[in-house]
Amino acid sequence: MTARDDLSCRQRFASVRQRSFALAAPLSDEDCGAQSMADASPVKWHLAHTTWFFETFILEAREPGFKPYHPAFRFLFNSYYNGIGARHPRAQRGLLTRPSMAEVRAWRADVDRRIDALLDIHGDCAQLAALIELGLQHEQQHQELLLTDVQHLLSHNAMHPAYAEGAVAAAVASPMALIAFDGGVTTIGHAGDGFCFDNELPRHRQFLEPFSLADRLVTNGEFAAFIDAGGYRDATLWLAEGWDAVASGQWQHPLYWQRDGQGQWCEFTLHGLQALDPHQAVTSVSLYEADAYANWRGMRLPTEAEWEHGAASDALRQLFGHCWQWTSSSYAPYPGYATAPGALGEYNGKFMLNQYVLRGSSSATPAGHSRPSYRNFFPAGARWQMSGIRLAK
Repeated sequence: MTARDDLSCRQRFASVRQRSFALAAPLSDEDCGAQSMADASPVKWHLAHTTWFFETFILEAREPGFKPYHPAFRFLFNSYYNGIGARHPRAQRGLLTRPSMAEVRAWRADVDRRIDALLDIHGDCAQLAALIELGLQHEQQHQELLLTDVQHLLSHNAMHPAYAEGAVAAAVASPMALIAFDGGVTTIGHAGDGFCFDNELPRHRQFLEPFSLADRLVTNGEFAAFIDAGGYRDATLWLAEGWDAVASGQWQHPLYWQRDGQGQWCEFTLHGLQALDPHQAVTSVSLYEADAYANWRGMRLPTEAEWEHGAASDALRQLFGHCWQWTSSSYAPYPGYATAPGALGEYNGKFMLNQYVLRGSSSATPAGHSRPSYRNFFPAGARWQMSGIRLAK
């Protein structure tokens, strides 16, 4: 790593770490400590866990005379790394009234200072730079989760509080068109020298039958027509597990939708409760809802290979920055995939079961964190992420 590369590494580290603080800035300490469900985490936990990552995977192995900031933090803020040891139960993260937000902030500042000092010693080490970059990419993932978890938390408050002031920008939707793609052999997976996660590798060939993709995302207005047509009451449209979820969860609409006093649809957003914009892309729907809607339209969801192949063309709109797009592909390893040695090998591979792939990115995804080969993944019933629908045929 050259001196210029070292400077870039320092600047990027400082920028990403500061953005996490900026995302938490509109929130009170009470906001930051609350947990709305087992699948979500408090803001304080996100800030602490991303700091734990740098202390555990970088400082502990490389800092001369390493001492942890607090021995208990190794247990409290381990997420799922069995190779590191025991951890605090995920569903009980909201019970961690200690450490305080002030102490988490102090811990972050201490680790940031120590990483900077480590770069003074090992600034020419490419392996260190790669580990720091992995930590920053990990933190950017948590920045997006922080926002979606905050939206879920605030949605439970009858005051309909806004995380950010202002209104959601109005959208304009043009008629949907289906773009045809020839079948044949295509190549998917990360290409080039830029960063990618290990689940994007290796790049490999896939065979595709001829197919079509919608040139844009499904809108709120189009999904409202599905509701009005009785979509949530027609079992023939749904996968069996999806229909069970509709019944057990009493689903009648996307997660953040509700009727106002005049019977009009509203949607809870990070800007608070807003009148539903019929032209915005529908979000916060599960794979089950996306699949049922596609069935109602006489279409289907794309495979991830179809999505990535289509994304390489200039014909598709709203690929990035609107919402993650469900695919029909199970989250599985690519041919030839191998997990990394040690605890870091737990980052992706062990989750390749009972989850589905989403492609693209959302309005909450940090700038520069999107690419055509990125494989996001969630269980089929997950609704609190900014996940939407692109149709295929």
